[in-house]
Order: sequence, then C-alpha cells, then structure tokens
Amino acid sequence: MNPNTVQAIDTYIESNKDRFLNELLDLLRIPSVSADPKYKADVALCAEAVKQRMVEAGLDKVEVCPTAGHPIVYGEKIVDPKLPTVLVYGHYDVQPPDPLDLWHSGPFDPVIKDGMIYARGSADDKGQFYMHVKAVETMMRTGGLPCNVKVMIEGEEEVGSDNLGLFVANNKQKLAADVVLISDTSMIANDVPSINTGLRGLSYLEVEVTGPNRDLHSGVYGGAVANPINALCEMIASLHDADRRITIPGFYDAVQELSAAERAALAEAPFNEEDYKKDLQIDAVRGEKGYTSEERSSIRPTLDVNGIWGGYIGEGAKTVLPSKAYAKISMRLVPDQKSDTITKLFQDHFVKIAPPGVKVVVKPHHGGEAAVTPIDSPAYLAAAKAMEETFGKKPIPTRGGGSIPIVALFEAELGLKTVLFGFGLDSDNIHSPNEKYGVFNYFQGIRSIPRFFHHFAASGRKA
Repeated sequence: MNPNTVQAIDTYIESNKDRFLNELLDLLRIPSVSADPKYKADVALCAEAVKQRMVEAGLDKVEVCPTAGHPIVYGEKIVDPKLPTVLVYGHYDVQPPDPLDLWHSGPFDPVIKDGMIYARGSADDKGQFYMHVKAVETMMRTGGLPCNVKVMIEGEEEVGSDNLGLFVANNKQKLAADVVLISDTSMIANDVPSINTGLRGLSYLEVEVTGPNRDLHSGVYGGAVANPINALCEMIASLHDADRRITIPGFYDAVQELSAAERAALAEAPFNEEDYKKDLQIDAVRGEKGYTSEERSSIRPTLDVNGIWGGYIGEGAKTVLPSKAYAKISMRLVPDQKSDTITKLFQDHFVKIAPPGVKVVVKPHHGGEAAVTPIDSPAYLAAAKAMEETFGKKPIPTRGGGSIPIVALFEAELGLKTVLFGFGLDSDNIHSPNEKYGVFNYFQGIRSIPRFFHHFAASGRKA
C-alpha cells in the first residue's frame, strides 16, 4: 500500500474514534432479538438504523429489503465495473439476552469497562459488521475505494437465515462479486492474530416427550407410569457411548478424517489446556476419545443439549409426575456431513429409542452445511497481509467450531468463496450473559479492512 494512503486511513480513524465508538453503542442499544416475536419492531428499527449508517458512510442504492421474516439491508459502491468486487456480509440481529439475572449490566445498555464493550451483540455481530461500515466510510474519505463493494446485513442469522437463501437466489446479479468477506468469527488472541479457514455445519432440533395425558400426583402414580423427564434423560444419555462418540447409526458415515499432517498443522496454534480450564473454572475437559480439546471443538462433529425442561420448576416443592418433557438439541457437523441427512438420522433414531409408555415428536428448527476456505487464494492472502500490517505478525490459519450456514449458501448460489475476517475472541461470551467485544479489536478491524481492500484490488479480479 502507498504509505500516504496508510497514513491517511489511520489518521482519519484516530480523528473519528469517539464518533465511531458512540455510533456502535447506539446500535447496541436496539434490542434486535430475531428469535422472539415481541422484539419484531425493534428488529425493524435496527434495520432502519443500519440503513442510515450505510448511507452516511457513502454507499449507494441503500435499501431495506423485506423478506417473509426480518428484513435485509443492502447497499453498494461500484467505482468501476472492471475492478474486483467484495461482497460484505454481516447480521444485525442478536441472540436473546436470557438469563437476565447473570448480566453485570443491562444487555442493551452498553457499558465500556477495562477496554471491553459489554452488550448483547457487541461481538456477534454488530461490533464486527459495523467495522466494515466504518472502514467503507474511512476509504471514501481518504482517497476512495480501491475496488467495488456490496454490503448485505441480514436480520435472521441467529434463527437460521431462513429467508436469506431465497433472497440470494432471486438477486444473483445484484450480489455478483469476486469474494465474500465476513467478520463474525474470532482470533486466537489479541497478540496472536488468526484467520478462520473452516466452519462446522449445524442441525438444530427440538424434542417433545409425552407420557400421561395430564400431570399426575407422583405419590399416587409414581413407579407405575412412565415419567417423560426420566425417559428423556435416559434417551439423551444414550446418545453418547463411554468414549463420547455419538451413537446414532450412520452419524459418522460421511465424516472426513483429517490426515496426521493436517492435525499437526492445526496443533501449531498456541493452546494451553490448564489456562483453558482455569478460564472456564472446570477441573477437567471431556470429549471424544482420541482427540484433543482443540480438535473436539473444531474438526469433530458434536451433539449437545442446549436446553431441557418439564414439570415443576417454581419455588418450593410440588410432587408432580409431568405429562411432558422437552429439550433443544444441536449437532455441529463437519465436511461432508449434510444437515438434512443428519436431522433425519436423529429423528429416526430418537423415535426408535423411546421407552414404552411415552410418545416422541422431533421438530427440526434449522441447519446449515460445513465449509472450508482455501488459504492460497488472492483474497485470503490479502487478508493475511492486512492483518500482518496491523498486528505486526502473520496470522495463523485455524479451523472454527461455530457455524455460519450462509458460507455454504454463498458458494452454492453465487459460486463465491468466503474469507472469514473475524476480530473477536473465544472469551467474548457470545450467546452468553455479559457478551463483550474489545475496543482494541473493534478499531483493529476498522484499520485492517481498508488494507484488505487495497491488497485485494492489487491482486486482480480472480478471487
């Protein structure tokens, strides 16, 4: 990059630091929870706020695009059709804030403490997508964009992006680009930059177990009638064997086993298991036999209970034998597992293992496919150069354990690979109380993104 351009970019960011931060705090105050219908108006309000900020940043054709669910915000800046085009994706919706009593401050009342921005959505994904909006503004005010940009920020990522697929399929020309750039992932550490090169897929379901036609007195009926909660616990416990392998028939049939060389390369990323346990306040790790903690959370499939309920959970005692029990279950998937296939395998198996006296219903919620991105493409190399310049060291390629289903969608519908240019940390408490995002990370992203654009533009059109 031209040194004068670099200086102009960094000077502009520094001069507008307070405004950039305050604008993010304003976005974080909007409770854009996509999963809960009571927040529908707030989600729409957030979409309008994102639109306004994109207009102010200098993007053209900015619009709030309605869907059957929550809207998508789109804008673009085409400086020259002959130049490469970057499609930026992010999401303005956030997870529910529950449980509220575990927050140190209000989830939608952002607080900056010890260099961290505490609020729901600060890291996932308002803080990260807004870096791109401010990076576009910065480039526009310091000599212009070196290539074209299209920005699409959706409002349903946290509920499975159900309407994004139809939007993408119906707008292929509008979204035509050379690469997708997403900041919705994490780095190893602030002094160990990394770029995520793979994501796991997802199958998410809810199960309902029904016993008697009403709640029963546990003294009168206990021991003679199947208890749905007991049955559900037995069924869930049977889904793993003693080696913590998943027992659903056919579950591992399509799993790609990494070679010893690939596993050795992943192991180069710094990881201290004692620090890991200390951070989580646990005295032992647990997972599939034969794999490290890092491998279990990135390259291996999983099955976890995300919520379980039934019966009486109020104050005091109520000796009830419940009529129903419920659980929410997610499975993280790896290449080449297909979410629809795994969902069907789970449904068939879970119904089959139900004990006598209960009925089972499995309700699929949403899913997505695993994705792996190349580390030798011009886009990845541009991102690596950008990070090396802002962090002072080369980023390490890593594989992530989370799921961003739209990565596979973009490849299938638009033929585009994705660069996962995330600046969060695993300790940011995303999806948990006291979610946080570093002020340092926020501004490192705003500084790095323009550098990516300049390096990618210099590399030519092919991504």
